[in-house]
Amino acid sequence: MDELELLKKDWKRSDNQYKSFSDSDIYKMSHKKSSTIVKTLFYISVAELVFWVLINFLPYVLSEKMKAHLEEMSHSWIYVSLNIISYLVIILFVYLLWRAHKAISVTDNAKKLMESILKTRKIIKYYVLYNLSIALISIPISLYFSINEHPEISEQLSNASTEKLVIMSLVAIGITIAFLGLVWLFYKLIYGILIRRLNRNYQELKKLEI
Repeated sequence: MDELELLKKDWKRSDNQYKSFSDSDIYKMSHKKSSTIVKTLFYISVAELVFWVLINFLPYVLSEKMKAHLEEMSHSWIYVSLNIISYLVIILFVYLLWRAHKAISVTDNAKKLMESILKTRKIIKYYVLYNLSIALISIPISLYFSINEHPEISEQLSNASTEKLVIMSLVAIGITIAFLGLVWLFYKLIYGILIRRLNRNYQELKKLEI
């Protein structure tokens, strides 16, 4: 049982004079925990940015085939645009979380802290939705480039029966759903746990405001 839970129990058992003192203690504890959570979210977002930079850079070093493949794709304005947008969104996300942490760090009343928590929750929500959307867009684009760059695949598709095309389409849809599920699970695990803790702090602060 953490300190906040203990304070809550004392708060419920004690008289009005002690309750006022406990309100202050509970606010301080919520403030400290919220600040720590948002700081952790900020560090995770920075790590994610570094991860994607490495993912895009390492193929140029480790594999000549992948390097050639990426260089071919770099001539496509769609591929380049998606990459630029993705990095801009991640950088914006990092910046917004940094601002959220700074705002919480200097907040001196429960109402402002609650507003900062709500803003942080919205930032995470929109970021996860963006990543799911970009994943949904990227998969068909990747398939399109793969087919175009391999004439043998294009030929097989043109000669394939309707039944085979239906099966291939269903497989592609299944892979897309599985991939989106993994992306959702990743963000659910990484950000979901911290957001739930942030929500608990928000609920505690609402009780103080009543």
